[in-house]
Amino acid sequence: MTKAIVPGSFDPVTFGHLDIIQRAKRLFDQVIVAVLENQSKTFLFSLEERVEMLREVTKDLPGVSVDFFSGLLVTYMKKVNARVIVRGLRALSDYEYELQMALTNHELDEEVETIFLASSARYSFLSSRMVKEVASMGGRISDFVPPFVEEKLRNKFKERG
Repeated sequence: MTKAIVPGSFDPVTFGHLDIIQRAKRLFDQVIVAVLENQSKTFLFSLEERVEMLREVTKDLPGVSVDFFSGLLVTYMKKVNARVIVRGLRALSDYEYELQMALTNHELDEEVETIFLASSARYSFLSSRMVKEVASMGGRISDFVPPFVEEKLRNKFKERG
């Protein structure tokens, strides 16, 4: 059985993320969406909220599961017996960063390989940061995130008032 990891912070999950997850599932028997827990980074949503949103929006995707990790991704990969990382690329600037990460992960564990999937054109501009900015100003985000995530964003910004 081939298993791949789609890691990220997913703050929040977007249609761009879901596109990469669905396409990865076509290539691998099992896909684990691994949410990064990083104490040094500030997130809009807690780890629990990010995991909940991902579980909700991937619940109808057989072979896709959601988990979380802290520390090194390669350590987590050994724990779950996976050797492939799938990352989406939107632009050349993504590639530079992702290449550094791929080379570092491979250096840390030579059995780990990274596969890059080019973003679908309709999501090539989409980022969680942009979605949060639009949502914070009351803009329409229904083309960017699933309804469940849109509701969570609206509620989060109401709380922050």
